[in-house]
Amino acid sequence: MKSTKKNFHPNNIHDNGYNFNELLKANPSLKTFVFENDYGNTTVDFSDPKAVKEINRSLLMAYYKVKLWEFPDTNLCPPIPGRVDYIHHLNDLLIESKITGDISVLDIGTGATCIYPLLGNAAYGWSFVGVDIDLDSLDTAQDIIDDNDLDTSIKLRQQFDENNILTDVIEKDDAFTIAMCNPPFYKSAEEAQGANRRKTRNLGTNAVRNFAGNNNELWYVGGEKAFLHNYLYQSSLFKEQCIWFTSLVSKKENTESMQKSAKKLGATEFKIIPMQQGNKVTRIVAWRY
Repeated sequence: MKSTKKNFHPNNIHDNGYNFNELLKANPSLKTFVFENDYGNTTVDFSDPKAVKEINRSLLMAYYKVKLWEFPDTNLCPPIPGRVDYIHHLNDLLIESKITGDISVLDIGTGATCIYPLLGNAAYGWSFVGVDIDLDSLDTAQDIIDDNDLDTSIKLRQQFDENNILTDVIEKDDAFTIAMCNPPFYKSAEEAQGANRRKTRNLGTNAVRNFAGNNNELWYVGGEKAFLHNYLYQSSLFKEQCIWFTSLVSKKENTESMQKSAKKLGATEFKIIPMQQGNKVTRIVAWRY
């Protein structure tokens, strides 16, 4: 009852697909969505948002010590195998940098699902400060933290100014080991909606969609490039309070302009870490001062 190999990080336990026996044992509610397809493979309908949410909930329950994971359908449902890949690559970065001891992570745009803090704490015991601009998302994330008894390991802060990313949320006494971010990809709500329609067509259905997302999760004025350069500039203001700054970058061309800007801002090291998940190729950029 397993699906096919995905080419994740070597530490990613999901590289050989889903073990539905284990997932059903951890979360019997998943049974409603599981079926055998025409090829004799056990699977779920990945065009069904309820099925997608339930299988990701099952992964958290089976492998990451999460007991409850509830959030509104209007928020993005993160794919756990891909999200934990980022965590594993950050761990590699810390090992290469010979950084040990207690690890404190700043998660920029933590979202309603609180996914990176949940995964990072379960996989490596890291502590987190999660930041978001949306109060409703933070309220939901706090409920998840409370439901899973993680209030000593995961703290939340609100960013009140949409023009800021690090300013106003990093406090003078903070000392982070690493910052991480999964930035908004689109320039506007219209662009995000167009991408949603294309994804729906590619899944072969016009009836439902398998991802959601509110405005701050999906788009930022100027798109990914503008967000990343704002983040990069603001990182230079807090170079003494965080060792590594990192972000996912979906568009390869954005890494070139970031590298040039990082050098001008005084970054002493800049890395591009490739990530491949099946046919999808993306990357992490990391820099320090």
